[in-house]
Amino acid sequence: MKNHKSGKVEVNDINIYYEIHGKGEPLLLVEGLGCSSWMWFKQIPDFSREYKVIVFDNRGVGDTDKPDMEYTMEMMADDAAGVLKALGIESAHVLGVSMGGFIAQEIAINYPDMVKSLALVSTSFSGRDIMHRGSSSLFSTFAGLWELIPAMLEFRGKVNAPMANSFGLTTEKKIRYGLSLAFAPEYFNSHIEEIDRIVEWRLVHPQPLYAWKRQLIAGMKFDATDRAHQIKAPTLVVTGSEDRVVQPESSKRLVEKIPNSRFVEVQGTGHLPFIEQAEEFNKMVLSFLKEVTKDKEAVIIMKEMRKWWRRIVSFFFSY
Repeated sequence: MKNHKSGKVEVNDINIYYEIHGKGEPLLLVEGLGCSSWMWFKQIPDFSREYKVIVFDNRGVGDTDKPDMEYTMEMMADDAAGVLKALGIESAHVLGVSMGGFIAQEIAINYPDMVKSLALVSTSFSGRDIMHRGSSSLFSTFAGLWELIPAMLEFRGKVNAPMANSFGLTTEKKIRYGLSLAFAPEYFNSHIEEIDRIVEWRLVHPQPLYAWKRQLIAGMKFDATDRAHQIKAPTLVVTGSEDRVVQPESSKRLVEKIPNSRFVEVQGTGHLPFIEQAEEFNKMVLSFLKEVTKDKEAVIIMKEMRKWWRRIVSFFFSY
């Protein structure tokens, strides 16, 4: 691919893998729990035609270092901002999915001057919203399947609880089960080759269980309930109508908190609308970005016009 660059930068005492695709205004993509840069396989080709797309692997996944220590969303936002700074990028459009949406919110709150616009996909302002309504048994199954009983107990302060592996399934079967929850059932059952490809990507670059739990617990502890209103960047909130991981109403509540925001629900899609309806999703995001840029250019033009009018008025009244 033309205009493609990849490498690693040292940020916050870890080495973070990144890729740059295309030229233009910077657009930072922030992935979700357990995912790495493969996640954007349907976005990079379209977005990089008009933007400088920066993707990177969060701490704990992919080709980035995976320290066995406590992770927080603020820490991971610092990582993301550090990547931009290391690449000499002062500001960027930011798009985050699921846990990446948590990180993106932290970037917008803690580094407001670095965020030109914000797109929050399949996410919420609190990690406690994950599978929150009428889905306790589903969440328990999900947690047990991924050997997360110890993580749940650790999160609740019961650090001495015994380890448990509820089903004894292979890594591949666990990945497939997780994907079956993330995708809308119809899509999952009708796109077998694509699901196989995603499973293969995850198997080639496996994430250690400890790192997955570190990310998960960081996400569960995330809470911007009383801070989301501080986000000043123009914001697009997107959700799938059939999302079973983060309920659509949870995403919609973001719009109630973020001042300059709008909400779009992609019908018939699950937690991954950017994969299930990639063409529609990409057009929507690109349209939003162009609108933001156009609005900012209009503001700049108006400011310049006011300056000129002041000079003209000052000239005539000086005589």
